[in-house]
Amino acid sequence: MTVVIAGEAGQGIQTVEYLLAKILKSEGYHIFASKEYMSRIRGGANSTAIRVSSARVAAYAAGIDLLVALDREAPAHLADRLSPATIIVGDAAGLGLDRPVLDIPFAAIAAAAGNKLFANSVASGAVAGLFQVDFAGVERAIAAYFRGKPQAMVDQNIAAARTGYEAGRELAAAGRAGLTPPDKDAAVAGDPIINGSEALALGAVAGGCNFIASYPMSPGTGVLIYLSQFAADFGIVAEQAEDEIAAINMGLGAWYAGARAMVSTSGGGFALMTEAVSLAGMIESPMVIHIAGRPGPATGLPTRTEQGDLELALYAGHGEFPRLILAPRSIDAAFYRTAEAFQLADRFQVPVFILTDQFLVDSFLNLPELDPAGLENEPRIVATPADYRRYELTPDGLSPRGIPGHGAGLVGVDSDEHDEAGHITEDLELRVRMVDKRLRKLELLRTDLVPPLFHGPADYRTLVVGWGSTYPAIREALAGLDRPDVAQLHLEQVYPLPPSAVAYLQKAERIILVENNATGQFGKLLRQETGRAASDRILKYNGMPFAVEELAERFAALLTADTAAEGSAV
Repeated sequence: MTVVIAGEAGQGIQTVEYLLAKILKSEGYHIFASKEYMSRIRGGANSTAIRVSSARVAAYAAGIDLLVALDREAPAHLADRLSPATIIVGDAAGLGLDRPVLDIPFAAIAAAAGNKLFANSVASGAVAGLFQVDFAGVERAIAAYFRGKPQAMVDQNIAAARTGYEAGRELAAAGRAGLTPPDKDAAVAGDPIINGSEALALGAVAGGCNFIASYPMSPGTGVLIYLSQFAADFGIVAEQAEDEIAAINMGLGAWYAGARAMVSTSGGGFALMTEAVSLAGMIESPMVIHIAGRPGPATGLPTRTEQGDLELALYAGHGEFPRLILAPRSIDAAFYRTAEAFQLADRFQVPVFILTDQFLVDSFLNLPELDPAGLENEPRIVATPADYRRYELTPDGLSPRGIPGHGAGLVGVDSDEHDEAGHITEDLELRVRMVDKRLRKLELLRTDLVPPLFHGPADYRTLVVGWGSTYPAIREALAGLDRPDVAQLHLEQVYPLPPSAVAYLQKAERIILVENNATGQFGKLLRQETGRAASDRILKYNGMPFAVEELAERFAALLTADTAAEGSAV
């Protein structure tokens, strides 16, 4: 079931989200939370949705089973997601709805407890009461959340939550709530709760990252914040640069000195980094670049989600040089793909992009512990001999990478075209050899470095194709349709395309493309690389992620129309 907390910015919606996630997970429920919010500090209309499940879940669902309305505007803001079966809880008089409301006046109870700001604790307790969980779990969650605050404040919040809890529990016990929670899973209790930014940051640590320089830009800032908080524990230099240009150049300098560096930004911030991406291409420097997508152009919708920056990453920079683009399919995949990004950047001496989006980095869920075993994080650095040549011409295009002070040789790099030793050259024949050398690495990248995911029968006719964070919603929607002639292909290695993906595409009679952008950017790349065009495209670009229900409906309509057309032809 889906529980949605809605109100205006400043009412503590994220506090309720955090507390309920902790409380419900400790009771044995799987949880997945995603949020939509306006770009403002106070006011507006925001909401967070928590899916509460008996099994692991990682996709956004639009339907609302229980709405916790913290202000009068919440029901109107979410009107298209409400149904007659939606249970609404809140201040009945204040909401003024012409439908039943479970009356729990959050603000009045909070004021009686000492401060109207305690309304979020009241709401958390009320939902816990409706689920009839043990109040001890509520108390532990509040104590943990307010750790470090004056004990009086902690006690007041617990008292406010208890009043809300008793109100919710009484409604549930009297049968007035109509709430049927899902079954519990005892194995859930030990799972950590993690969001996409944290998973990506931990993946960077597992990949050997020891330097991050970034300029804050939502929604990419979470990675910088997390690594900054734990920089001392992990031996990381975390630098908030004066701008994005400085940030990526600091990162390139760090790689040159022997560190493993990354930057984390969004599309508008990355636009300033493109010259340095070309610099990485020319000096054959590894670099890891995280772009957390949000709708553009310009400032666009800075707190919403979109897969609109694929072509930006694909074509950024002047000149021709190889690159690798990865797009994690889920929060746990963000950990593994990021760790691999450092290894691949180091191995191939190219910029590696990690494309996520606001939906992925801001969502959180319970996961089994992430396992760094088997993830390589040893730098591929050689001790330089006296006659060392940084750009030695090699059959595969990979020159031994040395760093200053490690060996007897001189490590010369230059942004101009250069010879094998790194000296500037205008020898036009050497120029051709150097370009060819750099581009030979692209052929090494045209392998299944990250194999595509395939689900479905071997004799499929229709293939649903997606990339990045659309995976969980596509997967759940297709599972609900149960069509034996439909399969799913999902790519995390977006460029270069893994060769095994081509065979799946060529076999399909029909391709349905799913993308969170307006022009089908990945579909254009597929056609360019394979010659296969999508038969149908499902595109979304209003700033919201795909919901399981809408994809199931779109798939069913397309497949039904296809079946009807076949019947007419027969």
